[in-house]
Amino acid sequence: MTGFLSGLILFIGVHSISIVAPGWRDRTVDRIGLRVWQAIYATIALVGLILIIRGYADLRGQTAYLYALPRWVHGISSVLMLPVFPLLLAAYLPGMVKTAARHPMLVAVKLWAVAHLLANGTVTDVILFGSILAWAVADRISLKRRPERKTPGGKPGQWNDLIVVIGGLMIYSLMIQFGHRLLIGMPLVVR
Repeated sequence: MTGFLSGLILFIGVHSISIVAPGWRDRTVDRIGLRVWQAIYATIALVGLILIIRGYADLRGQTAYLYALPRWVHGISSVLMLPVFPLLLAAYLPGMVKTAARHPMLVAVKLWAVAHLLANGTVTDVILFGSILAWAVADRISLKRRPERKTPGGKPGQWNDLIVVIGGLMIYSLMIQFGHRLLIGMPLVVR
């Protein structure tokens, strides 16, 4: 559990710097440069993510169930996951989808977390998906009081929305068929 929780602290912690200390983040970027900041940030996030995935795999089946929802709820989880990958792509390919969602990455993270909370009810699941959901809500609220930063990505284009929808659904399909098992170590069971 130590590695799992350490990973969550690192991953959510580095992603929370702009929430709790946006001025410090901006001063640090000015001092060390954006590329160095991004390298440090990415390294901490990657180490955290690796610890989360390894810890989650180690804890799978070892923690108690807090709840078990009816099987038909898994279908709701699958439907909630449908827009997740298109929204992730929309964060970097500006178009109508990004405009409508305003913050498509955060919407995607919230949908992902809720879908996984509906499908999984162990202590480990609630810690993982619940903490990431709480972070996404806090980040969205904090965006209202901090200056908006330019998101890296493509330029607005007439094909971006088509790419976002088709590409996102293709990624979701691959995740269902192969990706979940390869990345997480568990085959995805769509009921």
